[in-house]
Amino acid sequence: MASTVTQLGHSIFKSQIFRNHRERWKHTIPKNVIHRRLIPLSFLLLSHHLHLRPRYLPINHPNLLSIPPLPPMFRPRSPHLSPPMSSLTSPDSNPTKTVRVVVKGRVQGVFYRNWTVENAMQLGLKGWVRNRRDGSVEALFSGSPDKVQEMEQRCRRGPPDAMVTGLEVSPCSDDPGTGFQCKSTV
Repeated sequence: MASTVTQLGHSIFKSQIFRNHRERWKHTIPKNVIHRRLIPLSFLLLSHHLHLRPRYLPINHPNLLSIPPLPPMFRPRSPHLSPPMSSLTSPDSNPTKTVRVVVKGRVQGVFYRNWTVENAMQLGLKGWVRNRRDGSVEALFSGSPDKVQEMEQRCRRGPPDAMVTGLEVSPCSDDPGTGFQCKSTV
């Protein structure tokens, strides 16, 4: 009886000293039973506390996003502001030159069109290039004036196998499109 009381008192005393429950389990339960009892216990403790942690808040949660007040729709514009489309229509901001070029000589069968596409894309030009039935190559170049001028000079030389005998340049108002492309023969 005395040994039972001392064991009981000893285990109560240990539970008061060891606040960590794992330490208490180590001293009162054999080691092969510890893992079977602690794993479910730790799982229960974790799952019990999971509801206390905020996981994800939706983006439209009222505490996350404060909506700024909307400005009045019909308030007068400040006099120093220009109309919204004025920057797009002003010719001084970004001058564009568009020309039609006809290249004559030995310019078909020497990859002149592919060479033209590569060079025009390097210069950032818009437009197109195509063969003509009379044996010449026709192109439309559109972009900044200095880049168009540079492309005209390159067309006078052409690719290595070409022999350019004539170059006709004329201003044009046709739509160049969005990029530079190779068109079919006309």
